[in-house]
Amino acid sequence: MDESSKKAAGNADPVTAAVLNEKLADAQTPGFWAEFAPDEAELAGAFEESALGEAEAEASDIDLPPPEMSAAKE
Repeated sequence: MDESSKKAAGNADPVTAAVLNEKLADAQTPGFWAEFAPDEAELAGAFEESALGEAEAEASDIDLPPPEMSAAKE
């Protein structure tokens, strides 16, 4: 289990944290199908937003001219 999952499980009550830790350990077993309730999945960090923002995406694109140059052509 990674550190973020341990921290998330630590925010739950002891019984939920124990169940979540067991399910996360089971999920690492090849071929095992671990099912998580929506609240358990959220506690495990399944819905963490990691997408780039618009400004970050523009800054990372080296194939396009800067926005001020493309606006000048129009």
